[in-house]
Amino acid sequence: MAKPKDNPNYKVVAENRRARFDYAIEEDLECGIILEGSEVKSLRNGGANIAESYAIVEDGELWLVNSYIAPYEQAKTFAHEEKRKRKLLVSKKEMSKLWNETQRKGMALVPLVLYFNHRGMAKMKIGIAKGKKAHDKRETAAKRDWNRQKQRLLKDNG
Repeated sequence: MAKPKDNPNYKVVAENRRARFDYAIEEDLECGIILEGSEVKSLRNGGANIAESYAIVEDGELWLVNSYIAPYEQAKTFAHEEKRKRKLLVSKKEMSKLWNETQRKGMALVPLVLYFNHRGMAKMKIGIAKGKKAHDKRETAAKRDWNRQKQRLLKDNG
């Protein structure tokens, strides 16, 4: 995700770089996230990890599970729980689509990026993904290595 140069509010907080290696992302979706005050302050400092987290549809609501937001030092009495379930905000139409994808088609909901958008609101981009098999992962690694090697050759000889 490229950073708009003219916008001071846009900031990527956490990125799940391994997701594109482990999963074949078929579609991605931007959703809001409900946070406490100390969580927002901690995110502004850049203290988050979504690498081992996942999203689930439960009782008609979308939840982010196992995401880590570092404690905010100045919030001693009103500190937040670091690995709590956080509610994600999507429309009812999108919710029914996500439920359909996960329950009927066996897809996974993988968090891709946690960021502040151009208005300064915390947003999460989740991917509707299918898990890759080992041979698919090897193929992805081979393509990545070949593209890297190709770039080096073009740089040296071009």
